[in-house]
Amino acid sequence: MKKVAVIGGGASGLMASVAAAKAGAEVVLIEHNDRIGKKILSTGNGRCNFTNIRQEPACYHSGNPTYPWSVVERFQAQDIISFFLELGIYSRNRNGYLYPNSDQARAVTDAFEMELARLGVEVRLKTECRGITPGRKGFTVTTGSGSLRADRVILCTGSKAAPSSGSDGSGYDLAKSLGHRIVPVLPALVQLRCAERFFRSIAGVRAQGEVSVWSEGRCAASDAGELQLTDYGISGIPVFQVSGCVSGLLYEKKEVTARLDFMPDFTEEQMLSFLRVRRYVRPEKPSRMFLTGLFHQKLSDLWCRMAHIPPEKKAGELTEGDLAALAARIKRMETRITGTNSFDKAQVCRGGVDTRETDPATMESLIVPGLYFAGELLDVDGICGGYNLTFAWSSGHAAGTAAASAAGNRKGGRP
Repeated sequence: MKKVAVIGGGASGLMASVAAAKAGAEVVLIEHNDRIGKKILSTGNGRCNFTNIRQEPACYHSGNPTYPWSVVERFQAQDIISFFLELGIYSRNRNGYLYPNSDQARAVTDAFEMELARLGVEVRLKTECRGITPGRKGFTVTTGSGSLRADRVILCTGSKAAPSSGSDGSGYDLAKSLGHRIVPVLPALVQLRCAERFFRSIAGVRAQGEVSVWSEGRCAASDAGELQLTDYGISGIPVFQVSGCVSGLLYEKKEVTARLDFMPDFTEEQMLSFLRVRRYVRPEKPSRMFLTGLFHQKLSDLWCRMAHIPPEKKAGELTEGDLAALAARIKRMETRITGTNSFDKAQVCRGGVDTRETDPATMESLIVPGLYFAGELLDVDGICGGYNLTFAWSSGHAAGTAAASAAGNRKGGRP
């Protein structure tokens, strides 16, 4: 029987522990928090969006682009749904987003606790992993309360995102000490900070629209949905979806601009035509009321100021230049991105252990035989909607199953 040490009791570590134990290994789970799955409890606004039935390669990002999907396709959404059903978690489908039917993230951690106990997994809480030393007959794992021997080690320590959940980035140092390269770790699924002071006047506004990210004359990423405007910049799910790309561009010292389109169903010419007709429907309206019923008043006031349109000017007196200026701001309101919010506001990270140094079929290190990786520690991040948890489950299942098997006795070496 193989002895497997799993470092980290988040989503990937819990799955790896269960998979390894079910495959016949003796498993020790080491977690520095006082409970398992602490970050799981905050996912999906406390409801745990644990996967999504709409899966495709574009939902995942990595410096090694084909890697995430080669992992996910081996343990797909239907496999995850079946796995949780076996644990007692019946899923509720909300437009492809899967949640526990109870709408409680705590149900997921409770189910894992019961399964770990059923399988005889030893769980060591409040235990910090301080070092991993490979040897001729396995590994020595050094913790704050002593050391233990293991035939296999699975690193599932998470990223630097949401440090309040216990994610402190310590796994990166462990991986580096074992010879692995770390792709620069940056905040992702996070708010963006903007240069313009006018955001203070529109803070709190939510509006449907599209955000596109531009750098060096090309559109690098875009997404649509509800945009949230804050006193420092932009937020909302569409912004989160493009934020990892922004982090990378800013890290490369590139200038980044975001364009906000508040009427994506119209072309700019259609928007202009629409405003032309609107001008004469109620020509007596003051311009400050011209867009009432179309957009939030704070946005309307801002656009009129930006277009130098006096607030009491009558709608019927608006010139072609006035209308063109309004249409341009509605369709292409530009802002210069100066940064992202910090790791404590990020849901995940972009970057991590270089996936080119691991086997996507088993998650085993190509440098240190018997060492495996899973979850956010790797250079993989997904879009919002259960995709990061999907990768955690898929990679954890692969690592746990492989670590418990008799395979993995080959010689290591840097690829």
